[in-house]
Amino acid sequence: MYKRILLPTDGSDASARAVQAGVDFARELGAEVVGMTATPPFHVFSTDTRMLEDTPELHAASAAASARRTMDPVAAAARAAGVPCRLEHAVSDQPWQAIIDCAQRLGCDLIVMAAHGRRGLAGLLLGSETQKVLVHSTIPVLVQR
Repeated sequence: MYKRILLPTDGSDASARAVQAGVDFARELGAEVVGMTATPPFHVFSTDTRMLEDTPELHAASAAASARRTMDPVAAAARAAGVPCRLEHAVSDQPWQAIIDCAQRLGCDLIVMAAHGRRGLAGLLLGSETQKVLVHSTIPVLVQR
C-alpha cells in the first residue's frame, strides 16, 4: 500500500496530532516517514522584525535551527514507534507548494497533515495550507482533524 508518508509540520498542536497519527499508520503498514517543515526565505523588505535585524546568513542559520526544533518531535515519534524517518527543511514563501514538491521529489505516496479548523472569515482570510495541498496535489492527502 503506502511505502513513504510525508508528515509536514508547523510545530502546532494540530500538526503534532497529525504527525502521531501518520507515524502510527506508517508503523502498521511497515512504511517510512518523512518529516518536513518550511520556513520563509530572507526578505530585505519585511514586516517580520527578525528579518529587519538579521543578515541573510543569520536568518538562514536561525531558520535552520527553528526547523530542527519543529521537526524534533517527528523524529522522536518515529524513533519511539520504530519507524524509519527522514527530515527535510524547505525554504519557501508557499509552504503548500513546498509540501507538494517535497512529496514528489522523494517519491512519497501519501501526505498526512493537520487541519487547523479555521472557519468562516478567519479561514477565508488566512487561507489554509492544507486546503491548497488538497486542491493541487496529485498525491493522496489524509487530513487529521
